[in-house]
Amino acid sequence: MTPAARIQAAIEIVDAIAAAAREGGAPADAIFAEAMRARRYAGSKDRRAIRAHVYDAIRLVRSAPASGRAAILALADADQDIAALFDGSAYGPAPIAPGEARAESGVAAEALIGLFDPLVGEHEHETMLARAPLDLRANRLKATCDEIAALFPEGEAIPGADDGWRLLPETAAVQHPAYADGLFEVQDAASQYASAALDAGPGQTIVDLCAGGGGKTLAIASLTGNDADILASDTNRARLQQLPPRAERAGASGIETRLLDPGKEADMLADRQGGADRVFVDAPCSGSGTWRRSPELRWRLTPSRLDRHLADQRKLIDLGADLVAPGGKLLYAVCSIIEREGRAQVDDFLNRHSGWTADGGYLPDGIGRAAGAGYLLTPAHDGCDGFFLARLTRPC
Repeated sequence: MTPAARIQAAIEIVDAIAAAAREGGAPADAIFAEAMRARRYAGSKDRRAIRAHVYDAIRLVRSAPASGRAAILALADADQDIAALFDGSAYGPAPIAPGEARAESGVAAEALIGLFDPLVGEHEHETMLARAPLDLRANRLKATCDEIAALFPEGEAIPGADDGWRLLPETAAVQHPAYADGLFEVQDAASQYASAALDAGPGQTIVDLCAGGGGKTLAIASLTGNDADILASDTNRARLQQLPPRAERAGASGIETRLLDPGKEADMLADRQGGADRVFVDAPCSGSGTWRRSPELRWRLTPSRLDRHLADQRKLIDLGADLVAPGGKLLYAVCSIIEREGRAQVDDFLNRHSGWTADGGYLPDGIGRAAGAGYLLTPAHDGCDGFFLARLTRPC
């Protein structure tokens, strides 16, 4: 493909990603992969170049653009080499017309920025869209962090994460034989901090209420030495089905998975009601803390979608609370920097649940900032995904 043809392909792909964002369609990575399958003539260098153009445009443009061309034109304004490729050549984009519309750049739409937690200042915006590193977590059931460090000597320790090792974004860690042998998992530092903050121990009964693919479930199994009764539940069959083979690879044998029917979660967890020492509620959210990895998420968030997330979070934190034994603890977590999903959600819970108290001091020194009854982690302050955590204790 010519450089101009790569630009035209990027325009068409950004068009599809923007449409999917507005309509709640497939994620950007899936759209890009499908677009490349339709362009089998594109070589590996073509694919890398097109991907770079697509994601550079997504990171630059603050909300879903009117067209892929408008987004790439915004990119061209900052890169004259790209602008020169709008030359009208075969398979390339048409020349830039005088006064042609550009998509607006920025971290997010102003209305969305207004929802950020007060701790997130403008000086943090650029870091929220920078490329994220590749974080590994040593699986204590099979390896130490020192052993993982020896496998990837180009990496560095993650502050405050005892099992964490950080690599450059493009590192092909999952292709290493040690990954197939279960010695480590790919897991952002924020999720590692959250798993440790649960304060789970051997012999405890633990419920991971929104387990998804099981990343934090496996971290909990590692931290408890495979000596805890762990129930991993979710309503998403496809995601939960990923956990058993991952657990087998990791050597985590004490995990039960339970698929829940939406609307019947409480009934299907009745046998666990009031009996769990620890409950982890990693609730569905806007994903605003993960824009480094999925920048198109900021194109997807609408007031109605946020309201649905808030309702789900309220339901799930209440459901999780019913599972906690007297004196036990619930960890509420969202990968979000939006105040209503974090500190406001927990304040509402504490107002509605007499006797429950918020813990403090469960994060490593220098990690996180107090945000109401919990803590906020951000890429700029903590070098990890944006996360809100709150650990709550049920009265005895």
